[in-house]
Amino acid sequence: MRLTCNRQSLASAFGTVSGVVPSRTPKEILKNIKVQAQSGKVTLIGTDQEVGIRYDVPGVESATDGEILVPSARIKTILTEIGGETVEINVKGTTVHIESGFSHFQLSAIDPTEFPPVADFTADAFHVIQGLALRAAIRRTIFATDVESTRYALGGVLLELAADRIAFVATDSRRLALVEVLNQCRVEGKPNGNTTPVIPAKAMAIIERSIVDDEAEVHLSSHTNHVLVRSGNATIYSRLVEGRFPRYRDVVPKGEITVDLVVGPFHAAVRQALIVTDEESRGVDLTFRDGKLTFASEAADVGTSKIDMPISYDAEPITTTFDLRFIAEFLRVLEPEKSIRLHLIDGDRAAKFTTEDGYVYVIMPLSRTK
Repeated sequence: MRLTCNRQSLASAFGTVSGVVPSRTPKEILKNIKVQAQSGKVTLIGTDQEVGIRYDVPGVESATDGEILVPSARIKTILTEIGGETVEINVKGTTVHIESGFSHFQLSAIDPTEFPPVADFTADAFHVIQGLALRAAIRRTIFATDVESTRYALGGVLLELAADRIAFVATDSRRLALVEVLNQCRVEGKPNGNTTPVIPAKAMAIIERSIVDDEAEVHLSSHTNHVLVRSGNATIYSRLVEGRFPRYRDVVPKGEITVDLVVGPFHAAVRQALIVTDEESRGVDLTFRDGKLTFASEAADVGTSKIDMPISYDAEPITTTFDLRFIAEFLRVLEPEKSIRLHLIDGDRAAKFTTEDGYVYVIMPLSRTK
């Protein structure tokens, strides 16, 4: 098998596929990527047996068909460090020769016979979503997952698939992120698979990285135990997170007191308030009164802080306590000039942030000690 390809294109492809390759695994074969040349098309395949990806490399000249396993980390490093514009890969038996410019590498290859298969996208009925909308939905929810949890299905993002809308939901039981995509999605055919899949955070991150064209459409086929996503040159396979996702709509509050804020100034105040916090004293008191929001924090062996921020507020004073790291993560995925609205009930119940484009973020308060 002999391949000739643009080096940067091949390096980008290996970088994408290596995202699923486990760095630690009892199955050494999974640390490799399969290079498959067939009918003039070259496909890179990687998997950890929970998540897998097939990536069709554009612009590759393939003289002969064949397949081989190559070490993911080493090949990725070689393609990044060598300086030639094109790279040639020549497989002779169990040896892989890589040449580019003045560089020549000779590596041992592995028989691909035992490498687990990764399904291709063959569905004729599936959901379609615009790349830009999908990327935004993933970025606005993935950070709220709990990948360490063994309780419920908190290690992934719930998708509620309907004909005219897709809801994305993530929660770690302390905060909840909800995005509903209404106008940038549709269905092809009549999908009849799982309409409420919970996709692992790792797979969602890989799907997000696979979107290289905001205007391109991404296809999603949901099945009982897995999903397949076709995005550009990539097809991502993922098993679903097992367990029951919480009844999230039951915890979205309907706060009667609202505060209008702008992301940039609010985020700046949050970052300042976070300076005087530590693992033992994560809570920051937020007091809303008479046109002013005050952040007050205190941490033993660190000190105290007080930050005042002017706001439009004329209701009864409210003091609540939050772990501001959770608010900072929410603000980080929004544009600084964006307007948001904070909905409050009182100082002891959950607060809700909303945006004009339908993004909902719920955060639980911490218990106050004073």
